[in-house]
Amino acid sequence: MMKWWPFAMGEKQLQKEPGSGQFTEIRLFVKEDLYRAFQRCVWMQVHESGRDRLEVMEEVVLDFLIKHGC
Repeated sequence: MMKWWPFAMGEKQLQKEPGSGQFTEIRLFVKEDLYRAFQRCVWMQVHESGRDRLEVMEEVVLDFLIKHGC
């Protein structure tokens, strides 16, 4: 099955722009319906907010860490 917006970007680390720090890949294993819902939600957030997907993904991780007191 072809995934329309793969979470794994092929590289372990990405650099958004010079001097901004590197992004590292996180792999999550979830049921297919959760995967599709997550990708759809990220896509909607990117298009509605104008932010890029790395910013949205960073927000998701930060929200999770705050919610769980990590």
